[in-house]
Amino acid sequence: MSAEQDPVYAPDQLKPGNRKLARLGALGAAAVILMFFWGNHEGNTENIWLAVFAVGLILIVIADAVLRRNGLKPNDQ
Repeated sequence: MSAEQDPVYAPDQLKPGNRKLARLGALGAAAVILMFFWGNHEGNTENIWLAVFAVGLILIVIADAVLRRNGLKPNDQ
C-alpha cells in the first residue's frame, strides 16, 4: 500500500471511547427492554425476544469485562 492509498483518519476517530459510559448504556438499555414485559401485548413470543435481547446485551458487557481483565482485549479501545 503506497502513501497515496493510506486511509486518512481524523484524530477523534482513533480516540478511545468512554468504556464505563458504554457499559452503563448497555445495562440501562437491557433494563428498559425488560420493562417492556409489562405492556399491552398478549402471548409470550414478544417476551421471549425481549429476554433474548436483554440477556444478549448483558452477556456482551460481561464478556468485554472478562476479556479485558484477562488481557485478551486491549484496554485502549
